[in-house]
Amino acid sequence: MEKNELIPHLFRTEFRKIVSVLGKAFGFEHAEMAEDITSETFLLAAETWGQKGIPENPAAWLYTVAKNKAKNYLNRRSHFSSTIAPALSKSSSDAEEMEIDLSEQNISDSQLQMMFAICHPSIPPEAQIGLSLRILCGFGIGEIADAFLTNKETINKRLFRAKEILREEKVEIELPPPAEIHPRLEMVLKTLYLLFNEGYYSVSQDTVLRKDLCVEAMRLNYMLVEHKPTNTPEANALLALMCFHASRFDARTGENGEIILYADQDANRWNQELIIKGENYLNKSATGKRLSKYHLEAAIAWWHTHQQDSHEKWENILQLYNELLQIEYSPMAALNRTYSLAKANGVEEAIREAEKLNLSSNHLYFTLLGELYKAIDLEKAKAHFQRALSLAKSQADKQTIQTKLAKL
Repeated sequence: MEKNELIPHLFRTEFRKIVSVLGKAFGFEHAEMAEDITSETFLLAAETWGQKGIPENPAAWLYTVAKNKAKNYLNRRSHFSSTIAPALSKSSSDAEEMEIDLSEQNISDSQLQMMFAICHPSIPPEAQIGLSLRILCGFGIGEIADAFLTNKETINKRLFRAKEILREEKVEIELPPPAEIHPRLEMVLKTLYLLFNEGYYSVSQDTVLRKDLCVEAMRLNYMLVEHKPTNTPEANALLALMCFHASRFDARTGENGEIILYADQDANRWNQELIIKGENYLNKSATGKRLSKYHLEAAIAWWHTHQQDSHEKWENILQLYNELLQIEYSPMAALNRTYSLAKANGVEEAIREAEKLNLSSNHLYFTLLGELYKAIDLEKAKAHFQRALSLAKSQADKQTIQTKLAKL
């Protein structure tokens, strides 16, 4: 791999590891220092490797340089000794001997502990996602801004404020005690769920970025199920849901970036390996006494991996949506339910249910009504598609709706 390809690759895979370990060592009190040292390490790699060539073990080179920079930074800034050193059970005299443990086990532990610290209830969900992308996933500020469809200044302010709150709350980078781990895990799972959705349902045109968001959410969720205290039925159910959705990622967009709806997708483009993995995690989630929304959404997504358009399939999906809405109501889940209702019981009943929702500012609502009316009233179908077109924000959505209008 050439240097111009290797360094960006390593930045995505190793930045998060080094930042998590240094962040755990320094605490949120000096979180920026951990990011600065890691960024400086990669800058030095770009300069040195360009002159002397790529080392035999690039990752080990990065770890060594990061360790040395961390120690040098502490020694140069002697006034940090009174704050950082005690937290590390070190005195200023032996700060130079401070151990920055970049072993595989400590990297894994540090990332898991950082995940719980970042997903603290004291900061809002969008800040939790932003910090997760920066610290746990190694995303640049520009990439995070693109993911949120905003600018770098907004993201920098959001992340700075989130770190300030974590400092003020004196949040420790550690796993919660056993009695608190399950309530805190709910927040972590919610953040990963939102992070995945940010990629899967984003209106951004950057398909690579959107896919990366989904991959990172799955990677973090996998860390949870690999760690015994966090390997819960809910964590497995969420990972199953992600696998099922991700299996259809490539089939959801056409050559020109247009969105391909479920009914029009080429099932040959579905990733069967991810579907099998999803089934494995769904089976593992079938323990315990609590039925979470992740279980129900995963089961709905599982049925969507079945190609046949049978009544049994849509009846099962309909019943799962009925249960899901009882556990946690959301307008989008209610809207999706009406599609399965049309498939199971006919369009007339589905139209009556859909019109009760009255989601008058949602283009997906009018797109669905257009689809439902196609079978019984072409003029109404056309009117609903035109209304959907006027509300759609992304070019991909507009293109999809225009195609449907053209077919009418």
